[in-house]
Amino acid sequence: MNQVTGQAAHTPLDKAELDQLDRWWRTANYLSVGQIYLLDNPLLHEPLTPAHVKPRLLGHWGTTPGLNFIYAHMNRAINARALDAIYVAGPGHGGPAMVASAYLDGTYSEIYPEISRDEPGLRRLFRQFSFPGGIPSHVAPETPGSINEGGELGYSLLHAYGAVFDNPSLLAVCVVGDGEAETGPLAASWHSNKFLDPAHDGAVLPVLHLNGYKIANPTLLARIPEEELRALLQGYGYAPYFVSGEQPGAMHQLMAATLDEVLDQIAAIQTQARGGTLGGRPAWPMIVLHTLKGWTGPRVVDGLPAEGMFRAHQVPLAEVRTNPEHLAALEAWMRSYAPGELFDETGRVHDDITALAPAGERRMSVNPHANGGALTRPLELPDFRRYGVTVETPATTSSEATRVLGGWLRDAIAANRENFRIFGPDETMSNRLNAVFDVTERQWSASILPGDDHLAQRGQVMEVLSEHLCEGWLEGYVLTGRHGLFNCYKAFIHIVDSMFNQHANSAQGNARDRLARAGAVAQLPALEPCLAPGPQRLLTPGSRLHRPCRQQEGGGGARLPATGRQLPAVGRRPLPAQL
Repeated sequence: MNQVTGQAAHTPLDKAELDQLDRWWRTANYLSVGQIYLLDNPLLHEPLTPAHVKPRLLGHWGTTPGLNFIYAHMNRAINARALDAIYVAGPGHGGPAMVASAYLDGTYSEIYPEISRDEPGLRRLFRQFSFPGGIPSHVAPETPGSINEGGELGYSLLHAYGAVFDNPSLLAVCVVGDGEAETGPLAASWHSNKFLDPAHDGAVLPVLHLNGYKIANPTLLARIPEEELRALLQGYGYAPYFVSGEQPGAMHQLMAATLDEVLDQIAAIQTQARGGTLGGRPAWPMIVLHTLKGWTGPRVVDGLPAEGMFRAHQVPLAEVRTNPEHLAALEAWMRSYAPGELFDETGRVHDDITALAPAGERRMSVNPHANGGALTRPLELPDFRRYGVTVETPATTSSEATRVLGGWLRDAIAANRENFRIFGPDETMSNRLNAVFDVTERQWSASILPGDDHLAQRGQVMEVLSEHLCEGWLEGYVLTGRHGLFNCYKAFIHIVDSMFNQHANSAQGNARDRLARAGAVAQLPALEPCLAPGPQRLLTPGSRLHRPCRQQEGGGGARLPATGRQLPAVGRRPLPAQL
């Protein structure tokens, strides 16, 4: 991988811009390594000793330098274009990168003042990572700017697309790890571009990060020929741009040029769509970033290659407290970033580096869309009493519970055009919610043929035959300040049990954390009808798991009545904004 390749041939960065980008990247890498390894001596003012190193090393280095690289270049693009952007880190174990970037742009210290921007704050920053009483090693709810929790892989692209539905100004930059790309949900997620309306929705910029290895094996997409990968991504409907190499200076120039080109394309697509001149579904641009696993880390450990290999996935130097060679290698690794050039005598990052950070809420770590409680507004909901079924005499009338609910949802949709959608795997009709199609269509950007029913470029019903896609879109939609409903057959909803579980855990984490100070995001309700006669339930994450969710006091599931008489009242429960 010695040859830098890509469509963009010019070099857009002058010497000052190149130096600033590289210094930010080196600083982020230094902060990331420090988080994984150090308890003390954060600026290496004295030689490293075993006492400076954590007794148990937990973390993931391999994906981190790539995440830092993309983040740095997005800062430049946001500044140049005044973008409204969020950063979705698919490689969830890249926690050190997201924390390092939030620390560099100032957000981390604003939210957690004890992590100050000086040497004592650096010591606390390093010590807390993956340490008792500290923070997790993955991208977690308390990580500023995150709407995609690490741990369970496969949902990053879904969250990114869910975030931009009905968000016309928002750009979601979504880094997809090549290990994550092997999961079923992620493989299907590429089709989300067929449900995006460039006239009314925002845009997603996927960055497929090929670093070649998982924890102990190569990744599939890194081991097929480039032309085959290109054809695969083009078949998904994307226009892929390849950025490959390992020499930092050349890679900075290529990444900057490529990012400029793809952002120009996104802006052109949106301008044409919003001006009514876009002909057909566009091929949205994306980037394939091919770098070394553990880029800039130790090249060889114990006589075996580390950088560029699976051995860099987690902690490349695992015996630092007991092996003097590992300790010396760690010190050499950290000093290779030249910390004396990055921090002043007080431990503060030099101003010329932090100046790369966008201003205020332009920072991806503090963008309001990544803290959806700041944007959530109450829904305008119809009075459920108007939808009751009159029963003059018992056992003399008949009605379908969900059909009655459909009438109430129809009017809820009509009153909330920009912040409420229904998500489900091709079951809105069969679940008897037909009435919603009196006021909306199914959103669909693929071909529409004569005879198709309720398909349109714009709509508030999202249907695709994948429970994972529907649930993931809804999570991204809700986490960025809107409301929705997931409807799915009782027999199939268990496919996404683990997604409900992770979402509920994230909600609990946000409820405990200061990031939730702006207010709670909406609930994630799910309608679970039966295929055969029997009880039906309207669920929220807490009830789905048979345990309370801290985000939702007093929440839970409701068993739907045998008639539709009380159903709209039940259906109303999970939908108000603040719960």
